[in-house]
Amino acid sequence: MEHASTEHLLVENFEPENSALRIAVVTETWPPEVNGVALTLSKLIVQLSQRQHTIQLIRPRQDKHDTASQQTAWSEILLRGLPIPHYPQLKLGFPSKKQLIKAWTIKRPDLVHIATEGPLGWSALRAAKVLRLPVTSDFRTNFHSYSRHYGVGWLSKPIVSYLRKFHNRTLCTMVPTMALQAQLAASGFENLSVVARGVDTQVFHPGQRSVAQRAAWQVQDDTVVLLSVGRLAAEKNLDLIVNTYQSLKQSGRKVKMIFAGDGPYRAKLQIDCPEAVFMGMCSHAQLAVAYASSDLFLFPSLTETFGNVTLEALASGTPVLAFDCAAATELIRHEHNGWLVPGEDPQRYVLKALDITRSSATLLQARQHTAASVAPWDWHQIADQVETIFRSVVTAHNPA
Repeated sequence: MEHASTEHLLVENFEPENSALRIAVVTETWPPEVNGVALTLSKLIVQLSQRQHTIQLIRPRQDKHDTASQQTAWSEILLRGLPIPHYPQLKLGFPSKKQLIKAWTIKRPDLVHIATEGPLGWSALRAAKVLRLPVTSDFRTNFHSYSRHYGVGWLSKPIVSYLRKFHNRTLCTMVPTMALQAQLAASGFENLSVVARGVDTQVFHPGQRSVAQRAAWQVQDDTVVLLSVGRLAAEKNLDLIVNTYQSLKQSGRKVKMIFAGDGPYRAKLQIDCPEAVFMGMCSHAQLAVAYASSDLFLFPSLTETFGNVTLEALASGTPVLAFDCAAATELIRHEHNGWLVPGEDPQRYVLKALDITRSSATLLQARQHTAASVAPWDWHQIADQVETIFRSVVTAHNPA
């Protein structure tokens, strides 16, 4: 009985408009959950709905108070979910093949797009195959890389095998960078298209820099504010941020460390870096001010498929120090709007931070180029790419 109301909602609202597409989007994470998948997917879906496409969102119910949205040309099917180990605020959707077949038989979408590869995503793939619906997918999370940070590195090969089997059953898998496309292609993944993430430059921009925020952090004009944004978890390589900060302090640099975000690693970080500011979970508005009010964004993660925080920092006018991987490779021009550290050597990362902060002019010069360097990464242009892919897949699947 749980799905009766959502199926009724589907029948009433899931109607095409003119030549627009009916798109069923399957995801196991969605705002107000705070993570890169939920936030970037929601931005994209908003853009597509504004182009008059009819959106049907299928996702796990986040809590007992969660109710399906009812809007013109927008509907939701909420299904049961199970908390993910180490990520209790996120859910894995239960297998729901029968429910999806029933829903999509009542009102047939033109395309099914699967954003996450969990049990719900797999159910959607199987249901779409039964109904002969075209399917596209996203590769958004390096689960195979995360496994080694939780003592189950031996699972990496089976995870890659599962992901390859999953994505190769779709007509197109969207990946955020050319480097990831090459890596996945070498592992046997097929039908890959590069679609970058976007940034909302109306929210993230240098004008958000705030004297009041810096005062709240108790820093002076000549203090170099170091910022880290994201989930506080083992796979984010946060110990290197602490080591970098401590090395800068020991060398006599006047620095302040800010962590925006929360997670299971917070308690350890507070012990290792007690003088840092821990902002906890932040809204987009709070993050925009934090980015712009900082002087150097530290991003040492090696497990990202993209790393939207890199894009947000640059749009906010803050240069980035990152390893030469994921989005950083394509967004950062070394010694222009930030700095790239080759390989995975933590000592080289620390040495580069020491070099950057030797003179305040180095950071100020890089700051002049940050926002302009990511101006083309606007969500409107990203939505153009995705819309083109969707139409191409639908046409190829059913030329008539």
